[in-house]
Amino acid sequence: MIDLDDADIALLAAVQTNNRLTSEELANRAHLSPTACQRRLKRLRAEGVIEADVAIVSPKAVGRQVTMIVLVSLERERADIIDRFKTAIRKTREVMIGYYVTGDADFILVITARDMEDYEQFTRRFFYENNDIKGFKTMVVMDRVKAGFAFPIEA
Repeated sequence: MIDLDDADIALLAAVQTNNRLTSEELANRAHLSPTACQRRLKRLRAEGVIEADVAIVSPKAVGRQVTMIVLVSLERERADIIDRFKTAIRKTREVMIGYYVTGDADFILVITARDMEDYEQFTRRFFYENNDIKGFKTMVVMDRVKAGFAFPIEA
């Protein structure tokens, strides 16, 4: 864990909510100069505290109306099988989020599709053709209530 002071925390809180704030707006929130804010943001990126600057896109606006939460169980818990599946997750555009978890499933995936027919084609290609997968359970998202990656940060 990296030591963060109050100014770092204020900057992180601000850019997690809106990463398009101007240097002046950030300076007001962090009680620093605009130049100091930019230096700190550069350091936070270099240290890996800020992993990426992204936009949250409306699924409906880009024709990806269907979202599924999928619990995946692998045939065996061997390092090579787990690593192979992690690589497959990273390479697959339809998988928006992938978690390696404990409990009843080995992985939880958030998957996007244009419609149910598109999802069925995805399942055939991604799940059924993979001999390392024992099974999967799909839950269809009825309503996206919240979307974001903001973490609560305390001093």
